[in-house]
Amino acid sequence: MPATFSLHIRSADRDFYEGPCAALSLRVSDGELGLLANHSPLVAAVVPGLLSYRTAEGETVRLAAGGGIVRFVNNDALVLLDSVETPEEIDISRARAAAEAAQEALKAASSPQERRKARADLDRAKNRLHVAETTE
Repeated sequence: MPATFSLHIRSADRDFYEGPCAALSLRVSDGELGLLANHSPLVAAVVPGLLSYRTAEGETVRLAAGGGIVRFVNNDALVLLDSVETPEEIDISRARAAAEAAQEALKAASSPQERRKARADLDRAKNRLHVAETTE
């Protein structure tokens, strides 16, 4: 059995997972981050993207993660996210409609704030589509 660490994944509306983890991969502000047992301590900003983890039993779980933060200290990882969804929870037609609406909002944006919001909405919708469509 591979070395494991404790993983806690929480979002604004639920505690998603708490248990042993053999590997964790997620997007952070400066790229992709992979964590294994005994990783050095860190704190990083999580950006919307695919989050995957492998349980001690070898099952790989893929999630659509919203923005947030990850902290790893003493073989304990805490991932706090705005949102987290399994592929089964994602309504593909709704995600496609959200992506189209965000693209239109991006085209119509007249201020930097409107562009940032539209870009964030578009990134989230694309991430949800990617996670849902590559797991079908």
